[in-house]
Amino acid sequence: MESTPVKSTPITITRLDLERLERLLETESIRALPGAGMLREELGRANVVEPEEIGPDIITMNSTARFVNERTNTAYQMTLVYPNEAGTPGTVSVIAPVGSALLGLSIGQTINWQVPGGRQLRLRVVAVTSQPEAQKQFHR
Repeated sequence: MESTPVKSTPITITRLDLERLERLLETESIRALPGAGMLREELGRANVVEPEEIGPDIITMNSTARFVNERTNTAYQMTLVYPNEAGTPGTVSVIAPVGSALLGLSIGQTINWQVPGGRQLRLRVVAVTSQPEAQKQFHR
């Protein structure tokens, strides 16, 4: 069973992230993954801005963020990465359900995330500790 985020909060992404993720979703190996449809939905509802215009408190690709599960008070820190960069501790692929759910959220926003077995997590972004755009890295 695929995990599904339930997210109605607004999200903002950069034009470059959108273009890269759309290209990624066109590749056959990614298109077949269970999380691809969820990512496509998130991209379709996103507010898109130029990389220079994104706020430093928003999770973009290659951002590191801290978030807490409000139901258990468990804290996490993850870097949102492309699938080929995932797999090392502290990274989460944008194709993974929680990865696509975190994309575009800002500090203070929450998402409800259903994990296999029907259990619900409520994740709140508490910090964006590193963001490429805030470091003037627009062409990563």
